[in-house]
Amino acid sequence: MVQRTDKQPSILRSIDWMTIIIYLCLLGLGWMSVCGASYTYGETDILSLDSRSGMQIVWIATSIVLGFVILLLDDRFYDTFAYVIFAVMLILLFATIFNPHTIKGSRSWLVLGPLRLQPAEFAKFATALALAKFMSIYGYDIHKWKHFGVTLAIILLPMLFIILQRETGSALVYLAFFMMFYREGMTGSVLFTGVAMVIYFVVGIRYADTMLLYTPTSVGKFVVLFLIHIFSGAMVFIYCESKRNAWYILIATISITVIFLLFSLYVIPFDIIYVQLVMTAILIGYLLWQSIATRVRNYLWIALFTFGSVVFFNAADYVLNNVMEPHQRVRINVLLGLEEDLKGAGYNVHQSQIAIGSGGIWGKGFLNGTQTKLKYVPEQDTDFIFCTVGEEEGFIGSAGVLFLFWLLIMRLIRLAERQPYRFGRVYGYSVLSIFLFHMFINVGMVLGLTPVIGIPLPFFSYGGSSLWGFTILLFIFLRIDAGRNLART
Repeated sequence: MVQRTDKQPSILRSIDWMTIIIYLCLLGLGWMSVCGASYTYGETDILSLDSRSGMQIVWIATSIVLGFVILLLDDRFYDTFAYVIFAVMLILLFATIFNPHTIKGSRSWLVLGPLRLQPAEFAKFATALALAKFMSIYGYDIHKWKHFGVTLAIILLPMLFIILQRETGSALVYLAFFMMFYREGMTGSVLFTGVAMVIYFVVGIRYADTMLLYTPTSVGKFVVLFLIHIFSGAMVFIYCESKRNAWYILIATISITVIFLLFSLYVIPFDIIYVQLVMTAILIGYLLWQSIATRVRNYLWIALFTFGSVVFFNAADYVLNNVMEPHQRVRINVLLGLEEDLKGAGYNVHQSQIAIGSGGIWGKGFLNGTQTKLKYVPEQDTDFIFCTVGEEEGFIGSAGVLFLFWLLIMRLIRLAERQPYRFGRVYGYSVLSIFLFHMFINVGMVLGLTPVIGIPLPFFSYGGSSLWGFTILLFIFLRIDAGRNLART
């Protein structure tokens, strides 16, 4: 039952207009960027519907109308029909797998006459609603495997369907929800595990063929196994009561590694990896024995972390070299510096870096970018839209755009923290996690800092599906926030 508090403010007064102002500023700058990226010399009508800049105005206008309609709906609508919306989106995602239309190698688009829609963009807000609904049930505890398992299923199911559509980049966006889990009480060890896996992959693959000093030992494998031992000892120190056991592990790991390294250098050269694998097996056995002897379950989890780390590294190497498509493998190799390929996989990033660098401090001015006008950067009005900002607006303009995104993220954190109910807070943190992931990955890949996975920059990249999807995602949260003053009993 919902009761209104005394002197309940109207919906217009309850809406967070600061966020809407930031949203409108991003839309305006986004249109300027699309216009600059799609403009060709001699074009006289940038507002024509036959041009991308003209069509983007249509998408912007419809997005504003869509946001207004969302604000008119009762905030209880999203709570009540969260599962229904999620189920409908799952059906659309599943149906899209069998879509006969293939665009740029992906089956993620539904073609309805002249209109093309990408259900994966709309599935983000549906997934966020479903998560918020489930995590707000009475007695929910993220530390219970039953609850956490269902939560993971809500995320992994749309991810699976999107991967089957050959749209891996959009699927990876769903990993952003783990940032929300951390706010809702997920132990930091889970995030640490994720970071550790990234380190294993980057170091292991990047230095796999580099030999350690004068030994026949791979630097990549040696460092990864050494880090696994150090990380395991550090976790024992943090999560288990006995600091002594942690020091035993750390001292033994470092001592034995140094001894056999010196032996391989000055006595008989051999692959130290075999010694490290034996040490890993002994470490896992020791942790399991401590778990049984002391009845401290954390030893068991650390043992699983150690075992899983070894499995992950070997599986990652196998997947990279035997499962991934050649173009995906080349992209990763280019990112890690194993290949240059300026005419192939590294071409987009190289040209975008040239475009951004040519902008200098102040930029070349609106519609005056040479790299973008001459179409040197592929996908420059979609995935690589930020290079247009860098070339035309320069460092100052790029910093201004990033500052606006920072304001949006900070504003979303404030709104999420003031929610009186878990449903609103979970949804709010889901929204800001998705925006943060998109911004970080998109800008990072344009600068050559992150893999090129093909995801749009919110409110900037050309297209109706992404713009509508981000608008729905944001305005649902603004409507939920506007109803925070309703007292529910």
